[in-house]
Amino acid sequence: MAKESKMSKVGIVMGSDSDLPVMSKAADFLEEIGIDYEMTIISAHREPDIFFEWAKGAEERGVKVIIAGAGKAAHLPGMCAALFPMPVMKTSDLGGVDSLYSIVQMPSGIPVATVAINGGQNAGILAAKILATSDAQLLEKLKAYTEKMKKDVVAKDTKLKKVG
Repeated sequence: MAKESKMSKVGIVMGSDSDLPVMSKAADFLEEIGIDYEMTIISAHREPDIFFEWAKGAEERGVKVIIAGAGKAAHLPGMCAALFPMPVMKTSDLGGVDSLYSIVQMPSGIPVATVAINGGQNAGILAAKILATSDAQLLEKLKAYTEKMKKDVVAKDTKLKKVG
């Protein structure tokens, strides 16, 4: 499942394979839009040395944005933000409400963006939007994606009106 690239643009990290159902939605969107990514499972609590190496080396590997999934604990995205100089966002389920509370109370200077609960796809979209600020081709892909969503809603409404 993991896609490794020397020039990755997005790093996807999760603390456990229990986060995979949510995080795979981010990877699916990134693949759909054509953005390289790397995906890994690293426990900030059980493998702090491996985690530090991964987060500190992300910039050198070409990562521009990190999506960190932490269902039960906030340490992974918070520490990513402390070690990685570019944007970090968090998505997870509500299994760890304390994790959500912790992230929305990050100290000044260490921001972590949050997206919808179980918002893997939204995390992928936000990562793409961040990258699109300096990539006109990617921006056009995102505009086309938004237009497709609009057309899908219009088509569903038209179908509903024909039924009713």
